[in-house]
Amino acid sequence: MFLAGCLPTGRNTEQHDVYFAIGSNVKELLPGIIEWWPEAGRSLHIDAWRVVSNVAGFGVHVTTEAPPANNTRLFFLNLGGYRHGEFEEFHYKIIAAATSKGDAIRQAKQTAFYRHTGFKGAPAHIDDKYGVDVDDVYEIQDILPAGMRQQYHVSLQLQEGLSEDEIHLGYFKPDAVDKWSGDS
Repeated sequence: MFLAGCLPTGRNTEQHDVYFAIGSNVKELLPGIIEWWPEAGRSLHIDAWRVVSNVAGFGVHVTTEAPPANNTRLFFLNLGGYRHGEFEEFHYKIIAAATSKGDAIRQAKQTAFYRHTGFKGAPAHIDDKYGVDVDDVYEIQDILPAGMRQQYHVSLQLQEGLSEDEIHLGYFKPDAVDKWSGDS
């Protein structure tokens, strides 16, 4: 999971998006990120990355066989919210282990971000019934690059004793990937 950023031509602020891919190390995935966001040009950089191996006590495994449709799956949610007096929409990215999009949204509503970001007239976003909508919610399997989506499948298994995934933060330029710490 990568948080990619760039300053596209003609824009006044840096733009960001999240890219998911399957690989054995960060270096082998960089060409895919560059191909995925060609408009970024030389300003493309990575602000954060994570090897997703543990989500809510589920071990994340990559297989070549599709899991049963009723299994727990991985979802990516991008929540948006506001703080009074601040000229900004804040975002919070969540990976949820859930059996459906609805279940993933219910989990998102339990986060501190959802409960504490927003106010009357500018609520946090999750669904219209509650004055909130999810900016984005996707099953991760569906947003993998096409070749990976056809070749691999994400499978979840409840496991005990999993350690938290490390989140790597900083300003990482693709041409300096050999200097990134913690590449796995």
